[in-house]
Amino acid sequence: MATPGFREILTSIKKGDSLSPVYVLMGEEAFYIDKLTEAFENYLIPEDDRDFNQSVFYGNDADLELVVSTAQQYPVMSNRKLVILKEAQSLYQAKTQLEKLAPYVSHPNKTTVFVIAFKGDKLNATSKLLKAASGTHAVVFKSEPVKEYQLPTHVKDYCAGLGYSIEEKAVSMLCDYIGTPLSKIFGEINKLIMIKGSEKKLTATDVEKNIGISKDYNNFELVKSVAIKNYPQTMKIIRYFEKNPKTNPTIVTNSMLFSFFQKISICHYLPDKTEKTLLEGLGLKSSWQLRDINDGLRNYNAMQAVNAIHYCREFDVKSKGVGSYQNEYDLFRELIFKIFTN
Repeated sequence: MATPGFREILTSIKKGDSLSPVYVLMGEEAFYIDKLTEAFENYLIPEDDRDFNQSVFYGNDADLELVVSTAQQYPVMSNRKLVILKEAQSLYQAKTQLEKLAPYVSHPNKTTVFVIAFKGDKLNATSKLLKAASGTHAVVFKSEPVKEYQLPTHVKDYCAGLGYSIEEKAVSMLCDYIGTPLSKIFGEINKLIMIKGSEKKLTATDVEKNIGISKDYNNFELVKSVAIKNYPQTMKIIRYFEKNPKTNPTIVTNSMLFSFFQKISICHYLPDKTEKTLLEGLGLKSSWQLRDINDGLRNYNAMQAVNAIHYCREFDVKSKGVGSYQNEYDLFRELIFKIFTN
C-alpha cells in the first residue's frame, strides 16, 4: 500500500504514468478528494475513449457487484480503463458494504484504475478493504482536516500554485472570516483571481472590495484592539459590526476571542516566552502570527486570560437566549467591558 501525498498523486494522474490499479481517497477534508477525483475524470482517459473506458458510479445507488464487474472488464481499443465510485460514504452502511470490494482490491485488474472516494470520515485501519490494499500496490490517500494554524500555509500554497502571491493581511482576513472547509476559502480565492485577471498579487483591499470583508473593521482588527486594550477602538469596531450584522456575526467574533485568550492562557504556562517556545507551544509556523499574542501576554495575566475565556462561554450561552433577553450586541459590549476590567 503506497502513501503518496496530494501533489504527487495529482502529478502522476496528469502525466499518466506510475499509476496504481486502486486508489482509496478518504478523509474529513473533501476538497483534496474532490480535486483528485476530478483530475482522474479529466486527464486519465482521452475524451474520445470515455464512452467505452470510463465509468462513474455514485454511492447512494451503486450496485457494488456491477462496480466490480465493470472494473474487471478490459479496456476497449485502449490500454487503460477508469472506474470511479464517488460518494462512497453514501452507501447504506457504507463501511460494511465497502468490505465487499476487498477481494477485488487484493487482485485488481492491472488495466483498470479503480478509484474509491469516501468523504467525511476514514475507513478503519482494521477494515478488510484497507488490509487488502496494504498487500497490493494500492494507493491510500488520507485527506486530513486542516487545523487552524495550518490554514494560512494552505492559502499561500494554493495561490502560489495558481501563479499568484497574496498579502499577509489578506491571508489573515480570509482565514479569520471564512476559515475551513478548504473548498469555501479556495472558492473565494478563485473569485478574486477571476476579478484580478492579469494582476498577480491579491491584496487586503481586493478582499475587502470583492468578498465583503472590511480590512479596517473585521475580527482581525477587533482582536488586535482587544490585545492592546484599546477600549474606544474596540467599541468603534463593535458599532460597525452592529450596523453590518450579516457580515459580522457575533458568534464568529466571540469564537475568535475565545481562541485568542485560550492561546494567551497556554502561553502563560509555557516554561519561557521566547519566540521558538511560543511557536512550538501554539503549533504556529511564523513569527507574524505572534504579534497579537505578544500584546495579549503584556496586557493580560494568566488569571485574566482564564476569566476572559469564562466570559466568552457566558456570552455564548446568553446570546442563545439562555438566561438573558438582551440584544446580542449589548451582550457583546458587556463581554468586552468584563474582559477589559477583570
